[in-house]
Amino acid sequence: MVSESDISVQGHGVHTAYVEIAAALEKRNDVQVIRGEFGRTADCDVVHMHTIGTSTWRKLFQKGPAKVVSAHVVPASFVGSIILAKYWRFAASWYMQWYYNQADKVLAVSQTVADILHRDLHVPKKKIEVFYNTIDMQRYEFTAKQKAAARRRLQIRDDSWVVLGNGQVQPRKRLDIFVKMAQAMPDVSFIWVGGIPFKQLGADYASMQRLINEVPSNLKITGVIPHEQVADYLAAANVFCLPAEQENHPMCVLEAAGAGLPIVTRDLPEYNDTFKDDVWRCQDDDFVNAMTQLRDNAKVYARWKAKASTIAQRFDSAAAAERLVKLYRQLV
Repeated sequence: MVSESDISVQGHGVHTAYVEIAAALEKRNDVQVIRGEFGRTADCDVVHMHTIGTSTWRKLFQKGPAKVVSAHVVPASFVGSIILAKYWRFAASWYMQWYYNQADKVLAVSQTVADILHRDLHVPKKKIEVFYNTIDMQRYEFTAKQKAAARRRLQIRDDSWVVLGNGQVQPRKRLDIFVKMAQAMPDVSFIWVGGIPFKQLGADYASMQRLINEVPSNLKITGVIPHEQVADYLAAANVFCLPAEQENHPMCVLEAAGAGLPIVTRDLPEYNDTFKDDVWRCQDDDFVNAMTQLRDNAKVYARWKAKASTIAQRFDSAAAAERLVKLYRQLV
């Protein structure tokens, strides 16, 4: 199993998805997992790639093993993420079409991605299978005592109402919406877990850095932190919010569901087959209203907390590992 995040930047959802499914497979006694080993070809039955950079080519062209590629990204994923992406998106489309078509099986992280793979990148339907990202939900189940301890570690008052966001600081994540919510609700604590891991290569780096520097006092931007520390913020939060305007199947939403947090997102078509109506889907002007109702109405809060548990049940990694092993066996 290969992800270039093992040898490069790790503050993003693809790395989380790779680590989660690898760990779920490693718990089983019917499959052996070899991670990475970029410097050589491993003796294996299947090579499963989670990233599609040049460092994976040696694995992609290795003779013998079946090739599986998880399609975490499509051309639109780069626009609003990486500098000048709108000018080289055509090249990314060509490259992705070439790369994904080398695989024996391409795992689309949502039905929307599956449609793009076939319609825009011309991957044959028989090669495509929808395989949602999953996580070990038990790792994010927190007791009241653990929640209180997390708040103490993070120096958050017991009576604070905390809205949490998570993701790279880039235009498509719409941190500006988070800023507007914080300005409209000065008595609420807002925390955005993430930073700009690719530095000057990030889209609109200067304006994003300026946005970070000028946030209101009730909004904290953590910067890039180790993934293990994200759990404390999830335990300390009351609500999770992701206003991003382009996503495929975000891992941060799954983590929030595992933590039992009501989840508020932008109303994106990509969520139609994944989160459906179990997340509160908003447009730009709706986010403050959603936060206000969740804070002030206990019944509303309880209803959306229950919906989060539905997501948690649907996307637990143990079932995903079982399905993945079956797929590997079919390919071998």
